[in-house]
Amino acid sequence: MSNSQTRPGRPRDPALDRAILSAAARRLGEFGYARMSLEAVAADAGTTVPSLRRRYRDKAELVAAVIGSLRVEDPPADAPTPRAHALAILENFHGNLRATPALAVLGSLLTEEARHPELLDLFRTHIVEPRRALLRHALEAGDLPGSVDLDALTSMLIGSFYARHVTIAGIPDDWANRVLSVVWPPATSPAPPPHEP
Repeated sequence: MSNSQTRPGRPRDPALDRAILSAAARRLGEFGYARMSLEAVAADAGTTVPSLRRRYRDKAELVAAVIGSLRVEDPPADAPTPRAHALAILENFHGNLRATPALAVLGSLLTEEARHPELLDLFRTHIVEPRRALLRHALEAGDLPGSVDLDALTSMLIGSFYARHVTIAGIPDDWANRVLSVVWPPATSPAPPPHEP
């Protein structure tokens, strides 16, 4: 799917671009793909359908752009220690979930999986897989037991955010550290030597 950046013509208004993507994400999360219309998105963004169509050919292309916009901040590339790196990746994932309607959008994409599998594939490719790869690399570099199933552990850590969201209202600020500490406790400093009289 191409996007608006590849289209010829006069420069676009970045503020309007953001308004369109924000309106589309909100509509997608609230009403789902089938009930989301370009007319409603254009109205919410304060523009017209022709203006919207100059940026996106159809609804699928608009939703693809929404998915790309959900990654507000890229995952960190490194950190002082493997555990710190793993924690930073999970915190980044949590921050992006809070900053965008990612979970509502994901629900809509799962509903449409049979009709539009390419959209869920795009979500996996742009949002999920980069974090999985980085997190697995950080876990692999750590001092975890060699028998640990890294694929299962990666899924458990990332999946815990989704599970927490659907079972208990809200994800605590310290959730990333709490869930990582279950399988990878932070290193403790050695106790100071006893004071000699």
